[in-house]
Amino acid sequence: MNNVAVSGRKLFGQRYALPEPVAAALEHVFEEAVGTVTVVEYSLYARLHLGMSATTRPNRILLAISGTEFVANPELLLHEYFHVLRQWGTGHLTRWRYLVESARRGYWNNQFEREAQEFSAAAVDSYREYLNDRRRPRPRTPTADLLALNSKGR
Repeated sequence: MNNVAVSGRKLFGQRYALPEPVAAALEHVFEEAVGTVTVVEYSLYARLHLGMSATTRPNRILLAISGTEFVANPELLLHEYFHVLRQWGTGHLTRWRYLVESARRGYWNNQFEREAQEFSAAAVDSYREYLNDRRRPRPRTPTADLLALNSKGR
């Protein structure tokens, strides 16, 4: 990435590390690792796609917005990860296929966007539930306390 800074951020964007609970919830939903996907916030390339919050490439999500805004929008998060993991990652999506499909049906009706929209709509409740369960404090029990002590070598 370029080191030229503009208003406190790099001109061409900067990597964004997903919070661990978000990554775990995504892995739960997709049933595969998400750590190989690079997320770039404030991407110049993404900002050139006027009106879009994000665009994807193989193993990469380029954001026109901040990473914090991205993870705060579960539908968008799931939608973009679907493109990367289930479409680019399987070879189903290519630049050429996307361009042809968009020319044929338009952005909103192309099969790649519809598939991602349908997936995110179907998966968002599972994602939110898993994320909320992980954030909820676990009640302390004598067994859990004993296991914690034993793991510390006491």
